[in-house]
Amino acid sequence: MDDMNKTRTQSANSGHSKDKSVDEIIAQGKHLRPGLTGTFVLTFLTGLLLYSSFTPLDFGPLAWIALVPLLLLIRPEHSTRWMYRTIFAAGFLFWLASLQWMRLGDPTMYIALFAMSFYLSLYWVGFIWLTRISVHRFKAPLVIAVPVFWVGLEYLRAYLFSGFSWYYLGHTQHRWIEIIQISDIFGTYGVSFLVALANAAIAQAIPVRLFQTLALTLPDEQQKLAEKQSSQKQLYGVITSLLIITATVGYGYLRRSQAAFVTGPRVGLIQGDFVASLDPAHSKSADEIFSMHRALTGQVIPYQPDLIVWPEAMFGYSMFTHEAGMTDEQLSAVHTGIGLEYWKAQAAQIRLKELAEGANAAMCVGISVLEARPNEFLSFNSAVFVEPDTGIQDRYDKIHRVLFGEYIPFKDSLPFIQALTPYRGDFGIQAGKSIHVFKHKQWKFVPIICFEDTVPQLVREMVSQVGQKPGEGVDCLVNMTNDGWFHGSSELDQHLITAKFRCVETRTPMVRAVNTGISAIIDGDGVVRDPQEFIDFDSMRAHEVERTHYRDPKSGRFLKQLNCALVGDVPLDSRTSLYVSWGDWFGIMCLIATVATLLQGVTSRFRKPPSKN
Repeated sequence: MDDMNKTRTQSANSGHSKDKSVDEIIAQGKHLRPGLTGTFVLTFLTGLLLYSSFTPLDFGPLAWIALVPLLLLIRPEHSTRWMYRTIFAAGFLFWLASLQWMRLGDPTMYIALFAMSFYLSLYWVGFIWLTRISVHRFKAPLVIAVPVFWVGLEYLRAYLFSGFSWYYLGHTQHRWIEIIQISDIFGTYGVSFLVALANAAIAQAIPVRLFQTLALTLPDEQQKLAEKQSSQKQLYGVITSLLIITATVGYGYLRRSQAAFVTGPRVGLIQGDFVASLDPAHSKSADEIFSMHRALTGQVIPYQPDLIVWPEAMFGYSMFTHEAGMTDEQLSAVHTGIGLEYWKAQAAQIRLKELAEGANAAMCVGISVLEARPNEFLSFNSAVFVEPDTGIQDRYDKIHRVLFGEYIPFKDSLPFIQALTPYRGDFGIQAGKSIHVFKHKQWKFVPIICFEDTVPQLVREMVSQVGQKPGEGVDCLVNMTNDGWFHGSSELDQHLITAKFRCVETRTPMVRAVNTGISAIIDGDGVVRDPQEFIDFDSMRAHEVERTHYRDPKSGRFLKQLNCALVGDVPLDSRTSLYVSWGDWFGIMCLIATVATLLQGVTSRFRKPPSKN
């Protein structure tokens, strides 16, 4: 009997011990996932390499390996500990460092900086999640999934929440002129695809033993990963990417050899140096700004430019205009803070005509426009085209407004949103409705205001609407920008870089007049041309030795925050662009694949497993 009881006790203890062992294994299983250290090292290494690839460091060759550490997290079947949280943190720090220039506009912009960095970091997380699903669940090759999803998400970013087409992976290659020429077929997305493809090929070729060194896999998964890795597959990926890169460079040389640039209009680009601020204590008066730009205009007159361009908003006096036929009573009732005399005097229109007459040249000037219509008051950020004999001939109102910079969404239904911005009262401008073409002599100019030159789909649409036939299409894009909000930061460099890609995409030259810089003449290959004349007005006024070039002789970087002027001839380009004709077909295809994978990944989580009966 004692032996029987002893046996039962041992059996019960054995069962309890077995149950406890299972519970412990389950609990421990959560901690048996590959370690956090390797994940941390890889994600933050990608953040550091990517940051170094963009301005201000601008070491573009690093971009060809920058994604490799991050892509290594895709290859193991099981995710590492805290993987997505770590990816988000690395992405957040990357965007925080890259976009730090946003804070310079106003102290309240710190909120926008953190919010923007948070939003953009989600793309990193989504990219890895989508690629892991595609590779492990749908068995897609890494070298296909990576570039497709990266480009698909870049294209999505161009539209979501009014769009943000800055810091595309392809922008890192702006110095490699031959390779960016494919932008006239695929847009900048083609260059991003190419760089992502090369990163994926390298990541696929990384030896399996590195995963063990970084503790990215458990022992049993290490063996599975080794079995999956094929030297033939690795070789195919590397060879394919090298062949595509070689073909792309060959295409670049071919397209550049086809360029027969013809000397076009001579332009005078006026660049003042006025830091923009919402604090009146740090702002210059409209009279002081006008005096400087008028003086700079006088410096370019001896070179007889056909067109003189002032930056965005640098004509500091608002232009008052109204719909024809409005009575004095209607004008007085439009806005209680604006007297009737302002609507009727047309002071800005008269002064602009006098400027053009004095320069004996057409002028494109950035100006704030206040417009009265019956029972309606409108304000626009505009560019006016002025000719010496006839005054203002045309006006373009900015179409693509800056979110929270020129308008506040939902401010009527969600008033707390405006409280998070530095703007109070009836803040905001209206969006323009149509593209305008400024015609002077035999040339056609299409004006673009500020960040509009960073929006690929908008610039493509502008060129497409006018046409591409030689002699009938756009001769030159004219960008007027006020980058004085960013105090000479890397924003100025990155803004110029994105503008260069618009020129390649559309095969159309661009001239840029930018407050604080960087003003430039860009040809259809995306090359910034040296001006025929560079006028260093600051040194001239200080009786110092004048600079003869607008680049720093030591670093080769563009000089910023100067009162200066550039004079040069626009290199007209007769080539056409498939990107202008076909649009964003490549980006759309990548986005479709991205959305399809997203839907498959989400719906598969809710599907019931097949019955075992």
